[in-house]
Amino acid sequence: MKSLPESKDLPFVSVEWLHEHLGGPRVKVVDATWYLPTDSRDGASEFADSHITNAVFFDIDAIADASSSLPHMLPTPNAFAEAVQAMGIGSDDFVVVYDAVGLFSAPRVWWMFRVFGHDRVAILDGGLPAWRAAGLPLASGAVSGIAGQPDHDVRFIPQFKSGLVAGFDEVLEYIASGSRQVVDARSAARFEGRAPEPRAGLASGHMPGAKSLPFDTLIDSEKGRLRDVSSLEEVFAAHGINARSATVASCGSGITACVIALACFVLGHPEVAVYDGSWTEWGGREDAPIATGP
Repeated sequence: MKSLPESKDLPFVSVEWLHEHLGGPRVKVVDATWYLPTDSRDGASEFADSHITNAVFFDIDAIADASSSLPHMLPTPNAFAEAVQAMGIGSDDFVVVYDAVGLFSAPRVWWMFRVFGHDRVAILDGGLPAWRAAGLPLASGAVSGIAGQPDHDVRFIPQFKSGLVAGFDEVLEYIASGSRQVVDARSAARFEGRAPEPRAGLASGHMPGAKSLPFDTLIDSEKGRLRDVSSLEEVFAAHGINARSATVASCGSGITACVIALACFVLGHPEVAVYDGSWTEWGGREDAPIATGP
């Protein structure tokens, strides 16, 4: 059996690697499937129908700040620790995250683990589609359960990394000072204000000075994987963005902004902050400045 990946080898592991290590005492598999409210699909139900053997379901909407009116905002460090401990995940474990699309919501959970100080986390390259294509083991059953074969004394000790998260006031200051570039993962039509937001009651447009980088331009759609390094560099350059500059990533509600954070990580800039409230917060506030057009 191969050893666990070194930090330099992250943030991906292959389906072959996971298959070889599946069921190991320190390898925990997490299904992070999540869909937009307009998709009429449910990640938990799909998990119950079919998932990678030994995986547990990470409910992005439930492992969140219940006191916030915004969707799936980060929980407190202790609440996150309690949730992942209940899944059988401790600080000594190596976590592999995947989603049913290939690469969509898994980066959000990858980012969440890193926010709470857990760098021993990777994304399954190609996600569930790649696992299925390889003919590897699947299981079905309820969402609840324990990942792998954990010890009884599982303990996750969170260490909050504030630099990976940005709030409204911080983003407002970055825009005013130009101290960080703000990069928006929504579609160009939504960014420019030509298309309505999927959530009702939100203004259309973007933060003044922000740059548009639709998250799907970073993904090889045929393979459901992040593009290779040279292609990523070309995409960033084509959108006038320096992937190695101080950056805040934003999107609709903090999910696909994490794809931008992932791409920057691959390009050598691991400290990208994600604006957790994203456009759901910004576009819903009367005091937020908004621009339209390219």
